[in-house]
Amino acid sequence: MPESFDELLAKCTRTALKLELRDQYMIDDPAYQAWRAGDLDRAVEEYAGWTEVARSAIERGIQMKRVRIVSEPFSEYIAFEYAVTSRVNIAAGEQIRWVGRPRVSDLALPGNDVWIFDDSVLQFYLFAGDGRFMGSDVSTDPEVVKLCASAFEAAWERGADHDQYPAST
Repeated sequence: MPESFDELLAKCTRTALKLELRDQYMIDDPAYQAWRAGDLDRAVEEYAGWTEVARSAIERGIQMKRVRIVSEPFSEYIAFEYAVTSRVNIAAGEQIRWVGRPRVSDLALPGNDVWIFDDSVLQFYLFAGDGRFMGSDVSTDPEVVKLCASAFEAAWERGADHDQYPAST
């Protein structure tokens, strides 16, 4: 069985980078449902566990960066992510950038969302077409790590910081 995210993050010593490629994730997520019902505070509260995990990693010296490649205009789910990012991810100390899908058309991107730990270990997140989480795969293949790290860096360079990216997109 592959190592869990928590195990991989615990072993991480420098960087935890996340490349997100989808426009819809788990639509049954309680945070998403709270946001859809108009309760942003409750949506943020649902992510308190993640905020603490990220904050703890950052406090021990891990640089956490996340780049979200999104379609424009936003899907409803991405609008939700945008709405909670300041109070969840940024509040924890993560650095978040957004990049519109047309700006990365010429990049070689992995087929799935991926966490990149210390430029040596990957954890791919696998989702069904409707956004249901299906599992994860871990890889340490140097060529695959190189592809994913290069894709992350290229997308990061083309992205805009969260506070500079227009929410109305």
